[in-house]
Amino acid sequence: MLVQLYLIAYCPGDIVKFVEAGVEILFLVAGLGNPGGRYELTRHNVGFRVVDRLAGQLDTKVTRSMFKALYGEAVEGTQKIILVKPQTYMNLSGTTLSAMMNWYKILPRELLVIYDDMDLPVGKIRIRNKGGHGGHKGMISIIEQLGTSEFARLRIGIGRPEIPGYDPAGWVLGRFSDDEEKAINDAVINAAEAARHIIKEGAEAAMNKFNR
Repeated sequence: MLVQLYLIAYCPGDIVKFVEAGVEILFLVAGLGNPGGRYELTRHNVGFRVVDRLAGQLDTKVTRSMFKALYGEAVEGTQKIILVKPQTYMNLSGTTLSAMMNWYKILPRELLVIYDDMDLPVGKIRIRNKGGHGGHKGMISIIEQLGTSEFARLRIGIGRPEIPGYDPAGWVLGRFSDDEEKAINDAVINAAEAARHIIKEGAEAAMNKFNR
């Protein structure tokens, strides 16, 4: 008979976690995007692409469904990692993440959000351990639902068009050019590596290594 053992971990705020024996802590990695094939390769969906790459590296699939999200579970070393792709559309991402975090009893310091950023050049990645939303609707929703902005985030640059009076919504829902796609592919690879570094070593250590 297979017996699953659990350890009880006491966390600030009287939160009690049931953690599998040998697993140090839960960590939730959320990539932001919009569901459906029409959005698959758009600028707004680079967060989904990083989560998919992480899933491949961690030998899991993000195909299970709960709280209007696709998710998968993986263990690396002593850490259990929950990979999440909200399926609510971008501006309601916080509803899903709040529910997932409550379910797994995950604290804000155990959350990493990966998303696109027009304020960074195409392919540039940047890590912060807290901060504002920068006008990103997914991040606005998450900060509102969690009631805090003190969680790690990994931004991937999608740039801005050199066109006066452009429509931001049209830009983020558009696709990358061939040259941009090459840069984004490299960024997805780097972002997946950075995400694993954040999980293992913390956001501060990852910032020193990847924020160049």
